[in-house]
Amino acid sequence: MSEKTMKNLAEGFSGESQANRKYLAYAAQAEKEGYPGVAKMFRTIAAAETYHAHAHFQAMGGVKDTRANLKSALEGETYEFTVMYPGFIKDAEAEGQETARRSFHLANEAEKVHGALYQQAIDKLDSLKGKDADWYLCPICGFVQEGSAPDACPICKAKASVFLKNPQC
Repeated sequence: MSEKTMKNLAEGFSGESQANRKYLAYAAQAEKEGYPGVAKMFRTIAAAETYHAHAHFQAMGGVKDTRANLKSALEGETYEFTVMYPGFIKDAEAEGQETARRSFHLANEAEKVHGALYQQAIDKLDSLKGKDADWYLCPICGFVQEGSAPDACPICKAKASVFLKNPQC
């Protein structure tokens, strides 16, 4: 594949992925404001953007076997918690942007957990074949845990009652 086409696919993947997330945020706001039909429209178009993103990513050769996908995910998470978010946190602190700093800090701490989970899955992948599991997500900070929700989130201290079981995006 040409360098230009690969660049275009990557840009398309990025744009469609961001549109999906943005439209889901817009849907939540429309719901809060009492526009359920508009919220459904945003969610439906967000789903369409996901299909576009997946098609571009597949065309790029971005999806491999599960072991390779886990390694790729681990690399991404490791970059986020070792390079990206520490830099963002430093910049937000220097600029006195507390809301941004907190957002970056919570994400950074959750990314460390995600990385550890990916590493554990890589380490025991052969024993996971055919096994199901329940996963719990803290919607405040992004902490993820297998099995059951903790009494309190170890990152942001949110109560177990707010955790989402096996959430779908």
